[in-house]
Parts: sequence; C-alpha cells; structure tokens
Amino acid sequence: MILIPAIDLMGKKVVRLTQGELARKKEYSLSPVELALKYQEAGAKLIHIVDLDRAFFGESENFEVIAQIIKKVSVPVEVGGGIRSIESFQELIDLGVSRVIIGTVAVTNSELLEEMLKISSEKVAVGIDAKNGMVAIKGWVESSNYRAVELAHKVKEMGVTTIIYTDIARDGSLTGPNFTETLKLYEETGLKVIASGGVSGLNDLKRWRELGENKIYGVIAGKAILEGKIDLKEGIRLLEGEF
Repeated sequence: MILIPAIDLMGKKVVRLTQGELARKKEYSLSPVELALKYQEAGAKLIHIVDLDRAFFGESENFEVIAQIIKKVSVPVEVGGGIRSIESFQELIDLGVSRVIIGTVAVTNSELLEEMLKISSEKVAVGIDAKNGMVAIKGWVESSNYRAVELAHKVKEMGVTTIIYTDIARDGSLTGPNFTETLKLYEETGLKVIASGGVSGLNDLKRWRELGENKIYGVIAGKAILEGKIDLKEGIRLLEGEF
C-alpha cells in the first residue's frame, strides 16, 4: 500500500478546501513545484494533483504549473479536476501525466469515457466522489443518481481498472476516513481502489494498513501532510509495513 501526497491547485497556488467548499479554502505559501519536489524527496512514489479551477469553472491557468511539476520530478504524477473533453485529456497525456482522473464524464458521457479508454486505457482512473452515498459531479456541486458502487460496476464493465474513492464529507476535514464504504467498493468490484478523504494522522494510516492490506492500493492525504499531522516519510514507511 502506498501513501500518495495530494497537491490541490487554484490560481497557480497550493490550496486545500474543506468538504469541497470554495468558501472554506485555505492557501499555502509553498510553491506547487517546491512542494512536489519536497514530496519526492520524502519518498513519494506517486503525486496526486487536482486542478480545482478547471473542476469548478471549466477553465484553468494551472496547466503551466502542472507542466513544471512533471518536468522537475521523476516520480509519476496523476492529475484530475474538470477533464471533460478529449482535448483536455490528450493535452495531459502529451504532457507526460502517468494517469488522468475522470469524474463527471464517467457519469454523464459514457461515449467520451470510451474514447479516452481507446486512446490510453492504462492511463485512465475514475474518481468516484460521494456525498451522502450518492456520486457528486461538476466540482462536487451537483448530485447524480448513481450510488458509488453502481458507478464502480459500470466503469469496470467499460474497462476501467483503477478508481479513486473520496467521501466528500470527510475530505479536508481531518475527521478520519470512511473505511467501510471504501472497502466495500473493493470487495464488491475487485477494482484497484485508492482511498481519499479524511486522513487525520498516523493512526488512520495504521488502520488502513490493518484493514486494507491486499485490498486498497493506496491512500491519498493532503491537508494532514500540509498541516504537519503526518510526516510524509514516516507515513510512507508505515503504509509499506516497515514498522
């Protein structure tokens, strides 16, 4: 199991939202590139980037920042947030992104998701973000008619192998992950599942190691690392079973 540090971008800056709400945004002074290099130095094997501008507003000025991060670090980088066209998907593939996270399109446009899978199926992951059990879309602003496990089954049938599950109520809240729902997704689908949302400290990572061994591929943490609740190097060692 790997620990995946997250970098959320808005206006070319590192930010964190609580429960996906713009009104609860916190900015951090470290530059995105410096932060990515810091995470790599600590031993991260994968960096998770979310383009919040594109997710909320459909356009972004963060592309150059993402390009710089990919240029500077040697570890794989996955990117999500508002990828709702073949052009934006291809742009990221051409940039050298290791995996593109598709959210809204998986719910609203199966044909487009199929096109993306044809271009590069191994570089597609689906982000399943749930609020009160229902999948949320368009920057988590709208609720869909899908339950998380229903969407997971649908995209698995289409050829998706990796999903990132976020419990929106836990995201950025430091209140602890939703272990039950995340594990249920793996148990009911057998997909490669990455858990996201709510990690508050090393105890949560220990719990993930106990419950998710050979089930959960990785755990994403953002605010807990930025706020110093988790030492990234220590967290990586813990999830990898070194102590």
